[in-house]
Amino acid sequence: MASQSTGIQQLLAAEKRAAEKVSEARKRKARRLKQAKEEAQAEIDSYKQEREQQYRQHEANVKYFHNWTNLLLLGLSVSGEDLN
Repeated sequence: MASQSTGIQQLLAAEKRAAEKVSEARKRKARRLKQAKEEAQAEIDSYKQEREQQYRQHEANVKYFHNWTNLLLLGLSVSGEDLN
């Protein structure tokens, strides 16, 4: 009877250790997932900032050339030259 009780105690202890290992593994997985999400978000934010900067630069270029073209056309019409 004592050996049976000892066997049960050993099984319960092994079950407890296994449950602790599973719990720790789940915690590690959750930490890794959180870290991966944070890294992905940082990469997304960086890419977004880069693209917004490129867009603003493109927009500035378009405005510059639009103004330049208007000034050129205005200069031609003031000088009396025919655009045709």
